[in-house]
Amino acid sequence: MSQSPYPAVASGPPRPSLILRPGQIALPSGIERYTVQGNGAVLLDVEAGDTVSVRNIEGGQACELLAWGKDGVTDPGIFGEAANSNAAGIKALLADGDDSLSALRLGLQRRQVQLEQPKAVRVFGATTPAGTEQGFAVQRDGAMLIAAPGGPMLVDGHDTATPLTVTVRRNTIRLKTRSQLPDPLADPVLDLRVHSATAEAYFVKAGDYLQIIDVDGRQCTDFQCFSARKLDKGRDLPLDVTTTRTLMGAAYPMPGLHSKYYDQDMEPLVEVVQDTCGRHDAFALACAAKYYDDIGYPGHTNCSENFNKALSDKGVTPRAGWMAINFFFNTAIDAHGVMVSDEPWSRPGDYVLLRALTDIVCVSSACPDDTTPANGWNLTDIHVRTYSGQHKFSRAIARRMTPDSEPKMTRETAFHSSFAKHTRDFAEYRGYWLANSFAKEGAIAEYWACRQAAVIMDLSPLRKFEVTGPDSEALLHYTLTRDVKKLGVGQVVYSAMCYEHGGMIDDGTLLRLGKDNFRWVGGDDLS
Repeated sequence: MSQSPYPAVASGPPRPSLILRPGQIALPSGIERYTVQGNGAVLLDVEAGDTVSVRNIEGGQACELLAWGKDGVTDPGIFGEAANSNAAGIKALLADGDDSLSALRLGLQRRQVQLEQPKAVRVFGATTPAGTEQGFAVQRDGAMLIAAPGGPMLVDGHDTATPLTVTVRRNTIRLKTRSQLPDPLADPVLDLRVHSATAEAYFVKAGDYLQIIDVDGRQCTDFQCFSARKLDKGRDLPLDVTTTRTLMGAAYPMPGLHSKYYDQDMEPLVEVVQDTCGRHDAFALACAAKYYDDIGYPGHTNCSENFNKALSDKGVTPRAGWMAINFFFNTAIDAHGVMVSDEPWSRPGDYVLLRALTDIVCVSSACPDDTTPANGWNLTDIHVRTYSGQHKFSRAIARRMTPDSEPKMTRETAFHSSFAKHTRDFAEYRGYWLANSFAKEGAIAEYWACRQAAVIMDLSPLRKFEVTGPDSEALLHYTLTRDVKKLGVGQVVYSAMCYEHGGMIDDGTLLRLGKDNFRWVGGDDLS
């Protein structure tokens, strides 16, 4: 007998169908995730009943944990462990002078943590398998520092510092409107809260920094600024999107922000120093009354009218709709030239750090849009901090491959300080800032130097892959166009990596560090 064309019927009472939902952008309530970069650390406050788990992503990476109470005295009993380390790795990191850890040092200083004779816990080691995870139960309120220490790796070594993933499960789930502000990047000059559905104006001196923080995540904020000196003369020329995109040569920075923003006189007003979100709207207007009228919400509070109120005593003419940078507003232009928006990617504590290039009068809003996915319908506060220009903050922008992936901030290479003596023109490449050109010589002179003389290039962003094991030579001999069998220990050769049909995947260099020990240095993670 032929099989029935109908699916089997489950016995018993009817069951409701399942609703299939796409992957959620935000983590579930009460769960936080942090990435501890190799040779880095994270600082977080914990409460009794919380659980903290540390995952060794690539294996072989040591982890040091330090905890302390309100008195600043280190005590691993806070997370239920006994001390087995003097925090040598953490102390080496803090003493290294790396600018990326300046906020961490300031956080320890603010909490008056005593590091003279610290009691720490060290877990994992060189033989720890990839994916190993260890959990800790928090016994008392306090704070924790979790580090992935490491040192400089020898050319023929395999002990580079790699990332750790930290997951915190909160015993008490915080309300969305009560997220904790991140530690200041330095001592603030101004600490300003922009409450939900309002706007605030403020002044920033030339050379100072302004940090715009999404306190609870998924909340957009419109930003506008003016040259203070022009306002003194009765000229209210705002940051202009059309001028900016023309001078920057890009209609849309896809994703992220333009590096500088200009007014209609083509005077630069601000430059972007750091951006931890990477998804914004940099070409549209702030929400206005007409926008809400057209979609059926007449009289709805809007950022343009809030701007007019906040700027009423600054000599600024009111406008029906303001140009603005809409931070954390996830907007794009699709393949058909249509402007589309999606739920924001920003998380609690995400921020944009700007530097004022002249004295500016600024205005920031906490957007009141509860009619679209713009804020994920989560109307919360925005916080603004300003810092003295005497501080130094490294340029960094975030890249997230997916909404739920951890951001990767652009880094400076070990040679950055040497190149910075000759140029300020750095471009982002593969997660690093690389010198794009040198002002004294120029691109043409650099080209002829490559052809006729000698040049120095920073190749730090190139990807390094370790290929080891008894079949490593056979694999590389199959993959590359060179005869790998002829490569002696200590030698290096330039080659191409190709598909079976001969099409090129990537070029690079191959080092033979031992009989079955190779290192391939190429330009892309996909090679």
